[in-house]
Amino acid sequence: MKLTGVELRRVAMPLVAPFRTSFGVEHARDVLLVRAVTADAEGWGECVAMSAPLYSSEHVDGAAEVIRRFLVPGVAALPSAQAHEVEPIFETIKGHPMAKAALQTALLDAQLRGAGTSFGSYFGAVRETVPAGVSVGIMNSVPELLDAVAGYLDAGYLRIKLKIEPGWDVEPVRAVRERFGDILLQVDANTAYTLADARHLARLDPFDLLLVEQPLPEDDIRGHAELAKHMRTPICLDESITSARAAADAIALGATTVVNVKPGRVGGYLEARRVHDVCAANGIPVWCGGMLETGIGRAANVALAALPNFTLPGDTSASDRYYAADITEPFVLVDGHVAVPDGPGIGVTPDPDRLTEATTSVEWIPLT
Repeated sequence: MKLTGVELRRVAMPLVAPFRTSFGVEHARDVLLVRAVTADAEGWGECVAMSAPLYSSEHVDGAAEVIRRFLVPGVAALPSAQAHEVEPIFETIKGHPMAKAALQTALLDAQLRGAGTSFGSYFGAVRETVPAGVSVGIMNSVPELLDAVAGYLDAGYLRIKLKIEPGWDVEPVRAVRERFGDILLQVDANTAYTLADARHLARLDPFDLLLVEQPLPEDDIRGHAELAKHMRTPICLDESITSARAAADAIALGATTVVNVKPGRVGGYLEARRVHDVCAANGIPVWCGGMLETGIGRAANVALAALPNFTLPGDTSASDRYYAADITEPFVLVDGHVAVPDGPGIGVTPDPDRLTEATTSVEWIPLT
């Protein structure tokens, strides 16, 4: 499979409502889409980097530059651009997993479309639908939060995840638990605490949460292992899990008993599958996290979430959770589940009119 060209396309995607976390407030996404064109097919990938390096060291302008200057020339030098064959080239470029994931996903999509194979079949999906959870950002007040949660439960979401930070944690969680009873409930701290907050975080234990996600900084694996000794609530790592090796280390140190798998964070879906396998071998359940993806990224995530060890509902929400109009046919919630695409590759393609409407720039990089 010889690569003939790569398109870098930027699209502006306003969110239906501001989404606030400890990293700041998102009102819209500046999305980088990657289209890989081969002699047999074309494929799409989505970069999940934010506009500014707040969630991670990557940002969307930098990701585009890395793809343009370093990753594409490396792939162009290969006799074949099969997704697994580009990994040694990518390893020579330090860091930038979100940029690598975007290009590798586009290549894998093209590869599988050419072969008539779906993402789900390629990776070993065992379900035709996956249970959908929803992530609820930090609100201005508890009543506003309760109204939002009520709306998502009415829509059919099977699990609620609350973003928390110092000053917005115990009381909002208490209010949700008291109002809605025995729902599947978890919290996500996005690294907002330190080990000195262990006693305070333990106040979450009475609420029978599924997990507390990434309470401490991403490089504080030992701190998470120590925190786990002071809490009954399972510790889930997100930002800390940058590879299958990082997952194995965290598990061995007792720093996590649940793992959030984000393909963009680990460098692509091939490595995400390895994280899944390492966790499965160690009896650690996983779930698929979200990064406010459009239908392009969501399609691949939903297929990944259909693998056997994804036993908890992920952030695989319907398109209308974030976007009034997606760039693909929208994902919809049916009985609390989202369907796994069964078409070749990621199983979806952008709607030409919607894509044109959302596009802010296009760059074509020819290789022939």
